[in-house]
Amino acid sequence: MQNEVNGFLRADGQKLVNGEGQEVLLRGVGFGSWMLPEGYMWRFPAGGDRPRRIERMIVELVGEAKADEFWDLYYDRYVTEADIQQIAADGYNSVRVPIHYRFLLEEGSPVRCKEKRLKLIDEVIAWCRTHRLYVVLDLHGAPGGQTGANIDDSEHDQPELFMKEEHQQATIELWRILADRYKDEWIVAGYDLLNEPLPEWFSQYNPLVMPLYRDIIAAIREVDDRHMIILEGAHWATDWSIFDVPPDDNLMLQFHKYWNNPDTESIQKFLDKQQEWQVPIYMGEGGENNINWYAGAFQLYEDHNISWNFWTWKKMDTDNSPFSIDKPEGWHLLVAYLEGGAKPDPETAERILWTYLDHMKIENCKAYPEVTRSLLRRAPVRIPAIFYGYKGPGISYKVNHPVNRSQANDLDMQDKEMRRCLGFRENDGTDIRFITGQRTTANFQHGGGEPWQDDEKMCVQLEVDDWLAYDFTTGPDSEASSFFFLIRAFGVGSPDPAIGKLQVDLDGKHLNPISIITEQWAVYRVSDERSAVSLSPGSHRLVVTAKGCPIRIEWLEIKCSKP
Repeated sequence: MQNEVNGFLRADGQKLVNGEGQEVLLRGVGFGSWMLPEGYMWRFPAGGDRPRRIERMIVELVGEAKADEFWDLYYDRYVTEADIQQIAADGYNSVRVPIHYRFLLEEGSPVRCKEKRLKLIDEVIAWCRTHRLYVVLDLHGAPGGQTGANIDDSEHDQPELFMKEEHQQATIELWRILADRYKDEWIVAGYDLLNEPLPEWFSQYNPLVMPLYRDIIAAIREVDDRHMIILEGAHWATDWSIFDVPPDDNLMLQFHKYWNNPDTESIQKFLDKQQEWQVPIYMGEGGENNINWYAGAFQLYEDHNISWNFWTWKKMDTDNSPFSIDKPEGWHLLVAYLEGGAKPDPETAERILWTYLDHMKIENCKAYPEVTRSLLRRAPVRIPAIFYGYKGPGISYKVNHPVNRSQANDLDMQDKEMRRCLGFRENDGTDIRFITGQRTTANFQHGGGEPWQDDEKMCVQLEVDDWLAYDFTTGPDSEASSFFFLIRAFGVGSPDPAIGKLQVDLDGKHLNPISIITEQWAVYRVSDERSAVSLSPGSHRLVVTAKGCPIRIEWLEIKCSKP
């Protein structure tokens, strides 16, 4: 995949192309909590929810000199060449680097950057050039704060960037400095001007966003006419009503997506704007969920040719990022102090904090490769059945007798579970799916939502001769080159327990059909270790078709055959 990382990236209509004119889809990870430490990634309460509060706590615990030493080590260790090398080896082709203005800027005026901090960015860019990863530079915390929330280190919980001219001028000048420094760096994919400006409770400032974007772009174009401009909508990047007229001819629009449903309906407004403006679009931040949701949401982006970036590469005490930082012994003492409890003595606090510095090195983190496998649909992987493809009827599915929403509401269903849980993955009037499990509300604030919920009986139902297609990939780093397939299924309503069959096709070739037992969930082997299928690295497709009787499917699993 890294062969496509070659030359300046640019917008070409609705596509991204590299310096060779080859189409590129960004697939990357973000470095959350590196240059802008986020309290939820430290497992801290509200008293330590943003950089300035964390910094204050550390000074109180160990003093100014030790605090300075801590932060120098923190910035050096959180992202190293070993991280970049691992990201490339895992099959990603890009990273998103969130920048905090206080991390980078000297205090006072005129606007000047701290050279030693710029060198950290230089270093990451050099590593990415070596390991072939595009770099998105993201102003995650702008002068004054663009959100008025903890995620941009807001001092007074107000979006002061849009309230004070001095902050706007500092932001413009900061981007001019960055663009001038990196104007010749082809490995930099583009400039992400503001992260998630203005949540809806500050929407009175929305009319100020595009004028500021235009001023920033004008400053960038004075020194750099090659790098792509990336614009985010308001309200956690999801409100694109602010986009009026395209302000540049090398432009990509960005949205974020967290805990809501992974279906085409949920991103249709972004697809509509892409069509209107004729620009590529980017899901620049999404994650903080479970691997089942990842398998659906990130396939949604792939099927709609949307570049994406996963949030985030690593954080403390987690199983839903590729790497987890072990929580240091005694961490609860810091949490208790932030909540008004006793102050740990300096020696204890230093031991806890320096243990954290040691734990954040990637070689000391716990790996969760299943996260990356779900994001990339790379075998071995389990795919919930509701996450068949998103390319539409005849390509991703076929439903011989469609039932639209109004018809579904009139159905007289005897099955209590179906009657309670009737749901649609897509509101296109062409298919009906019976889904159990609860879907959570769309809460976009980081750390503020719950994972998308599912239970063991979430499923789709196929009527006779209906089919669904599931795309997946294999890579050179797979545990084996041979694979077998498992399906958890349930035959519905047939008087003959042997009549139901599930036909499975792999890359257009029939595999042995499975006889499905009715009225009983079971796991079926399409093939096993003795009859594993050899697959070359790349993209593959499984198609399942119901035969004989309606069949419900909960999940499909592609497993590696051990040598």
